[in-house]
Amino acid sequence: MPCPHNQISIVQRSNRQSAVAAAAYQSGEKLFCEYDQEIKHYPEKRGIVHNEIMLPANAPQEYADRNTLWNAAEAVEKQWNSQLARRWVLTIPREIPPDQYAVLVREFCQQQFVSKGMIVDFAIHDPYPPGHNPHAHVLLTMRAMDEHGKWLPKSRKVYDLDENGERIKLPVQALPGSNGSKYRLRSVHRRRHHVRSKLVCFFRKNKQLLIFVL
Repeated sequence: MPCPHNQISIVQRSNRQSAVAAAAYQSGEKLFCEYDQEIKHYPEKRGIVHNEIMLPANAPQEYADRNTLWNAAEAVEKQWNSQLARRWVLTIPREIPPDQYAVLVREFCQQQFVSKGMIVDFAIHDPYPPGHNPHAHVLLTMRAMDEHGKWLPKSRKVYDLDENGERIKLPVQALPGSNGSKYRLRSVHRRRHHVRSKLVCFFRKNKQLLIFVL
């Protein structure tokens, strides 16, 4: 099963990066960045077949607007080297039907992120020729929302440990959109661009299916 790329990164102000620009790139929309007073637009980007913002129930409805959302996410970060968003590119196996691309990504993001108060902005790209290299761009807020729709402080991942101090293994789960088929879930760690991320990998018959990052 081919796996062209799974790229993981943090959008960081010290690297002259912008969450607004990242959102404009993956959605194909023209957005205005209030931080640097510039329009972000990538008209050369092709093959965008779907984009969507997913809000937790307590998030302000105005964040359904992409420009409003990412300017607000940047405004709450005050430091010159602030981390502004999590960003990754996920390969979608060619065996997945095109009408299931968005369903698969949406259900996973709902379970893993939106249900925990985070906001997700994702796009499905299927550049020419169709079906050759389908993939998802996922942009995730660094902060979750509280019950009043306000940004919470950034927090680190807390792991459950067994009696020996070892991390508890993750259970076998059904991959969203897989019609109940069971996939083995494995977590690993790696350091990339000085950012430690948790990779959650779905496997089927020892063949890599999808990689998601928490």
